[in-house]
Amino acid sequence: MKLSSPLEVYDYLPKTNCGECGEATCMAFAAKLIERQDKLEKCKPILEDKFRKKYEELSELLAPEIKEIVLGVGERAIKIGGEDVMHRHQLTFFNETALIYDVWDTMDEADLVARVKAITDWQKFYVGDFLRLHGIAVRSASNDPAKFGACVKKVLETTPLPLVLCSFDPKVLEAGLEVAADKNPLIYAANKDNWKDVAKLVKKYNVAVTLYAPADLDLLKSMAVSFEKMGISDLVLDPGTYPTGKDLEQTLQRFLQIRRAGIVEGQKDIAYPLMSVPLTTWMVYDDPVDATYWETVLADVFTIRYADIMILHSIEPYAVMIQRTLVDNIYVDPRRPVQVDPGVKVVGNPTEESPVFMTTNFALTYYTVESDVASNNIDCYILVVDTDGIGVEAALAGGQLTSSKVKETMEKADINLEEAVTHKTLIIPGLTARISGELEDTLGWNILVGPGDSGRIPGFLEEKWPPK
Repeated sequence: MKLSSPLEVYDYLPKTNCGECGEATCMAFAAKLIERQDKLEKCKPILEDKFRKKYEELSELLAPEIKEIVLGVGERAIKIGGEDVMHRHQLTFFNETALIYDVWDTMDEADLVARVKAITDWQKFYVGDFLRLHGIAVRSASNDPAKFGACVKKVLETTPLPLVLCSFDPKVLEAGLEVAADKNPLIYAANKDNWKDVAKLVKKYNVAVTLYAPADLDLLKSMAVSFEKMGISDLVLDPGTYPTGKDLEQTLQRFLQIRRAGIVEGQKDIAYPLMSVPLTTWMVYDDPVDATYWETVLADVFTIRYADIMILHSIEPYAVMIQRTLVDNIYVDPRRPVQVDPGVKVVGNPTEESPVFMTTNFALTYYTVESDVASNNIDCYILVVDTDGIGVEAALAGGQLTSSKVKETMEKADINLEEAVTHKTLIIPGLTARISGELEDTLGWNILVGPGDSGRIPGFLEEKWPPK
């Protein structure tokens, strides 16, 4: 994206403030476009002939530096690429690195189904959301088109996840596409030997394709230019993933070089999503634990630099947990703290005698408190104060957590605590002890200063609850 502020976008809009886009003003719509929270086509006036040139210019200026590609269909479809910056704190990264786990066509059917289900159903609750895996790579180990097609069909019957169809044999790839093309898969891969035949498949089935040129960026770029000239632009680039030693260092340099060329130097003919294949560690290490360990190390490294999609093998919990959590952490928008909605939350089945705790709407803080009380079967209310997503101590120091904010949250909440409990006692975090007197005056409630660590709430309640 070559524009960096709503004001720059606003200059290209019709400035009619017509509201057809759903926003009150063109400036508000411009802010949405910068954040990629809306589509330019929602502005009806700019689609008129008299604004056609502005529309075309703005469309190009708003396009991400790295092409964005959609894989799969429905709710589990994913976007890869679409990035504008080299480092997340320059703006943010928009589309998570897609973690794709392999199955292969020589697997026993029961094992195949079990593995696909394990990949599909894996999830972890983390800071208010469920983390899930992104897709399945179906590898042709048999090199038999009929066997590969049957395997792809069985996988499709078992999962809604996007697929990557893997073979260097165009006949095998076509067998997979015949049953999976309408699910918008990615095919892997075109190389220097098969690219013409693979290109025909891509045009015939209208799917995205990976271009594979290990350790040869000139060839990779040449293939990208050739496919683009054929009208094929949903491309993913794989410059090869070498898992050890000097080769690994050079692999990283190639990823950096390609991404820099696409974003910093503006070389559009190589500005496509990048694929890494940490699965290659299994070709080097015989011991499964060693292979899993180094596969996870590579996955973490390429999540940071700059893989948009990667193919992995191990689905051991100690590997997947690390890989998926790091992806989530890297792709959280650094400009905004992760927040929960302010208000009154209910934990368990509280009564009019149940305690009321106070915390802030910083997601990590809230879910820590919520987890500590829920896991100890404490029925209660939690008053979540809007501090712009800032934690307790920092919000208190920065003026986001004040007695008036607490009162405002209590008054706006859907649950009226004045009616919900009879004791009118609020338990505040130990870190906020210095505003306890002010809170009592503002709220007219009794204030109990709780522990500094919510993990100590059970012991605190044994001593202090019910209030005397």
